[in-house]
This record gives sequence, structure tokens and C-alpha cells, in this order.
Amino acid sequence: MLSVEQLEKQQVGLRLPKYLVDDIDAFTEKYSVNRTDIITEAIKSYISEQKSKLFYDNFENAAQELQEIRSSKKDKEIQSLNGLIDELENH
Repeated sequence: MLSVEQLEKQQVGLRLPKYLVDDIDAFTEKYSVNRTDIITEAIKSYISEQKSKLFYDNFENAAQELQEIRSSKKDKEIQSLNGLIDELENH
């Protein structure tokens, strides 16, 4: 939950392509909302999507690292097991 300070609004200026402003204005008329609400929701959605992408990218990287570690560990176990078998067979 966001604090009151975090919910405080700050005015910013944006330069948007005319076609986007036209699309936003058409949307505001159709759904009786204002530009600020549309732009705020669009930015929140974009940020949420980027955070999710970053999370899953990091998760995938961690999973790959774990798989590499496990694979390396298995290789070492196989090598040491083969070494043990060789030692037992030859002595």
C-alpha cells in the first residue's frame, strides 16, 4: 500500500506524438475519464510489465546457473565415481 506522500501528485510536462494525443482524447470522450488517468494507468501498466519481465529474466538466469552448477557437480561425481571404480578394479 502506498503512503499519502507517495500518492501526492506532481505536475510534469510531456511531449507526445499527435496521434497518441488524439487516441487519448478519443478514449477520454468515450469513457469519460481524463488524460491524467489514462496516462497514469498506462505508465503503471508498463512499469508493472517491465518489473515482471525483469523478475522472470532474473529467475531464468538463476535457474540456468543452478542447472550449470548441478551439471558440473554431476560431472565431478561421475569422474570421482569412475576414478573409484578404476581404483577398485586395478588394486
